[in-house]
Amino acid sequence: MPTFYEFFAGGGMARAGLGPAWTCLFANDFDQKKAASYRINWGGDHLWVGDVAELRADQLPGSADLAWASFPCQDLSLAGSGAGLTGARSGTFWPFWNHINGLRRDGRAPATVVLENVYGMITSHGGQDFSAVISALSQGGYRCGAVVINAAHFVPQSRPRLFVIGVREDLHIPDEHQSKGPCDPWHPQALRKAQAQLPDAAKARWVWWNLPKPALRNAGLADVIEDEPQGVKWHTAAETQRLLDMMSDTNTAKVIDAKRSGRRMVGTIYKRTRADGPNGAKVQRAEVRFDDVAGCLRTPAGGSSRQTIIIVDSNKVRSRLLSPREAARLMGLPDDYVLPEKYNDAYHLAGDGVAVPVVRFLAECILEPIILPGEKNTRKAA
Repeated sequence: MPTFYEFFAGGGMARAGLGPAWTCLFANDFDQKKAASYRINWGGDHLWVGDVAELRADQLPGSADLAWASFPCQDLSLAGSGAGLTGARSGTFWPFWNHINGLRRDGRAPATVVLENVYGMITSHGGQDFSAVISALSQGGYRCGAVVINAAHFVPQSRPRLFVIGVREDLHIPDEHQSKGPCDPWHPQALRKAQAQLPDAAKARWVWWNLPKPALRNAGLADVIEDEPQGVKWHTAAETQRLLDMMSDTNTAKVIDAKRSGRRMVGTIYKRTRADGPNGAKVQRAEVRFDDVAGCLRTPAGGSSRQTIIIVDSNKVRSRLLSPREAARLMGLPDDYVLPEKYNDAYHLAGDGVAVPVVRFLAECILEPIILPGEKNTRKAA
């Protein structure tokens, strides 16, 4: 059975995506509330709670086939501080990578490494942060490449994320899993530009990962929305009207079109600050979408970060916050996954996680063909 370390584990969504065929050797997270959810759902035998910088090498057991790290995105996000890899949160990549280098010196380097983060990591500091990460993997003895995968291929949520995938240089990468150049939709223009700016040494070890076209998604937003949700209440008519009054003409037209459709329409609303008030003043707007997918889940830092459900059925319009279970479904978690009791804790767990089916997709298409025994996956001579 393949083995893995799960750094910055949160509620164990990477573990959920890898599935029962994988064995967890070690997991860590700094957040006590997330760690409590991890224990409830996965047990705590391999879980260490604390700052990754304070982790000791002897706490990492054995030699893992995979080190997964969904390290914090706050300093790399387009909506974040802009500090990049020098920031207090996203900068935790470096102590994580120090541990991988330590394992390498000890002869225990993981066979593969996957880093997951926001799309903004590609362009952070003009591409310098992306270049620093790729160069670190290259210098650490890994051939690596990156893909951008939108969770909307698998679940009804728009959630594009960057995945950097490194393979230890002594391992064989089957030809069918790499291409001669970039390909859509996995390598968007921003990623191609960032790759072109890499130092020559890192560029020489770059891999254009070749992924198959995913099967068509078989569930829409309406399929995950509950008529009688737990943990949230439907807004009053006055509260719903206030949301409608916050819409621009463009978004109001979307609601009108939904009423005219003659069928039940399920959409989502985010509150955003726009400079479209009188004389360019900044005003808070309610922006709606009815394209059968939710907007990207975020952590509930404030009221505007929490997504609102809107249901239009003829002339009847209802609204409420997205429920914790609905948020979990949008991340691909099964309904038997135990969520925190408090709304914000559950929403934070989901919004700060990695989409489960995307992890499974990468495991099936890249990780397992490389690390599992077989004629095509045998290691090259050192």
